[in-house]
Amino acid sequence: MVAVDCNGADLGPAEVAAGAAIAVAKGARVLLFGPAAELGEIPAGVEVVDAPISIAKAEDPVQAARTTPEASIVMAARAVAEGRAQALVCAGGTGAALAAGSFNIKRARGIYRPALAIPLPVPHYPVTLLDVGANAEARREHIVQFAFMGAALARTVLGVSRPRVGLLSNGEESGRGSTLVLEAHAELLERTSEGIGAFEFVGNVEGGDVVSGRADVIVTDGFTGNIALKLMEGVSQTMLGAVREAAMSSARAKLGGALLRGALRSFRDEIDPEANGGAYLLGLRRLGVVPHGRFTRAGFAQAILRAQLGAREDIVGQTHHALGQAGALRRSPASAPGASLRAAG
Repeated sequence: MVAVDCNGADLGPAEVAAGAAIAVAKGARVLLFGPAAELGEIPAGVEVVDAPISIAKAEDPVQAARTTPEASIVMAARAVAEGRAQALVCAGGTGAALAAGSFNIKRARGIYRPALAIPLPVPHYPVTLLDVGANAEARREHIVQFAFMGAALARTVLGVSRPRVGLLSNGEESGRGSTLVLEAHAELLERTSEGIGAFEFVGNVEGGDVVSGRADVIVTDGFTGNIALKLMEGVSQTMLGAVREAAMSSARAKLGGALLRGALRSFRDEIDPEANGGAYLLGLRRLGVVPHGRFTRAGFAQAILRAQLGAREDIVGQTHHALGQAGALRRSPASAPGASLRAAG
């Protein structure tokens, strides 16, 4: 069962409900939270919880999630926490999804911070980038855990048997990068040098490698990742617009465009961000998927199907197991070396 918050989508709650109907027709089980009067026709077997209040656009999503228990995203997250659903899909408002998920579903044991991972639709070389905005700042141990999270996502949802993980830097050499990059590089190299972790660490990768196919997963802090993501989205949209403009610039160009229409349509479909369902919220006790608010019903359907797949393949459990094997889980103060002596003193 997937709990879906219908509020926050640019095209309205009915578009999300229509996406849910598509997903249900493909075998998904869905629990919808949103304004019941605005959801339109609901297919048989879909349960609707009337939740008209939205905090998707709240200026302070953390405070809103704390003080608005009747908000649709809070109710959806609570349903996952209580076991009525096994995954969460939020149709807009990343901050609200992160806050509601953290307060209700809570972080998985031993996880420092959740992360947002997004599969980038790069032609021929799909790559998963994280963190893309959950944490503006990060420490070495956070980056290490992001690597394991991203590898688990690539393996369980995207079908990459042994993901290649790269660390985003300003140079390929191991001595390049900020203090954070240098520290994270050293620890990732140490933890994967003996084949632990079910992924291959390929070292530092540069910005151009995000689209070159050198790595299946690229990790960085949320500040850098969000800028990289927005830059790629902006360049992609600008280039597509320039191609359309050039194809309509003259009679000869229009003729050429007509001849290329089929190939260009295939290319457009290949780089369509809706195909991967949006960003994945990793590091909680259950999986979350956050599609972009501008998505159509096709994108929301894909988000629901990917959330169901991730829950069925136990991406949370696989991540936790891999982190445990590598010794990369956060230890409680009571389990840290010397803790009993410190307590006694």
